[in-house]
Amino acid sequence: MEIKILGMGCPKCKMLEETTRKALQELGINAEIEKVQDIEKIMEYNVMFTPGLVINGEVKVAGKVPSKEEIKKIIQEYKEQAG
Repeated sequence: MEIKILGMGCPKCKMLEETTRKALQELGINAEIEKVQDIEKIMEYNVMFTPGLVINGEVKVAGKVPSKEEIKKIIQEYKEQAG
């Protein structure tokens, strides 16, 4: 599972990264988290408001910091779809 956090390093971006790491840990999932801070690369995902959460190339959240439970739900749904 490839996870990217889109953002320029603002407090919300850091919070999203931290919350995502905690959610993964609680789910027992080992995944790489890449921080994408280059504005041009962020725009490639059509994200106009950061932070953004991308799982395997698909934007799951943009412009807000979801709760840890919301992130866990997103990850679990993705895993179910991926098989």
